[in-house]
Amino acid sequence: MITRLEGRLVEKKENRLILEVQGIYYEILAPPTVMRALEKNQREDEKISLVTFHYHQLEPNRSIPVLIGFNNEIEKEFFEYFISVSGVGPRTAVKALNLPIAKIARAIDEGDLGLLSSLPGIGKQKAKEIIAKLQGKVGKFGLIRDEEFWEEKSEKEDIQKEALAVLSQLQYKKYEAERMIKEALERNPGIETTEELLNEIYRQKSQR
Repeated sequence: MITRLEGRLVEKKENRLILEVQGIYYEILAPPTVMRALEKNQREDEKISLVTFHYHQLEPNRSIPVLIGFNNEIEKEFFEYFISVSGVGPRTAVKALNLPIAKIARAIDEGDLGLLSSLPGIGKQKAKEIIAKLQGKVGKFGLIRDEEFWEEKSEKEDIQKEALAVLSQLQYKKYEAERMIKEALERNPGIETTEELLNEIYRQKSQR
C-alpha cells in the first residue's frame, strides 16, 4: 500500500500529476482543490511530497491500481469520509472536491443542499445522502484555513452588501432584502457579481 510519495513533479494535467520517484513515474489523480494549491505553490520539475490514497479499481478480468494525491493527511481524511457515503466512489469524489475542503465541510454541517448539489457529479439526491451521513461529523475540517475561501468569502460579502443597498433604494425593507439575497445564493451558489445576484433575485420573484 502506497501512503506517501516524494519526488520530482514532471507534469500537471487537468486532474492528474506525473511524479518521478527514483526513475519510476507515477500517475496520481488529484482533486481540483489540490491541483489549485500546487499551481499556486509548485512548479514543474520541483520536488514535492504527496499523501496518497491507494485503491484498486475493479474491472472485468482485471484490477487497476489507482493513486489519489493530497497535500496533507487532513485532506485525505476528509476524502475518506466523503467516499464513505453510498454512491460516492473515489473517482466521483476526486471530481467533486472542486471547492476548498473547509467550505464543503461547512456546507455539510449547515445542510447546504444548494452548494453540495452544485459539486460536479453530485446532484440533489447524493447531496441529501452526504448530509444525512456526514452532518455533525466533519466540523473539524471546517476549521481549515484556506486563503482561497477567505478571499471568496470577502468578495461574496461585498456583493451581498451592494445588492442590499440596491434593494433598499428600491424600497424593500432590510429583512425582506436579506431574505431574498439568502434565497438567491442558496439557489445559485456560483453567483460572482452583484448584477448576477440581482438577476437571480428577479427570476426568483417572477416565478412565484
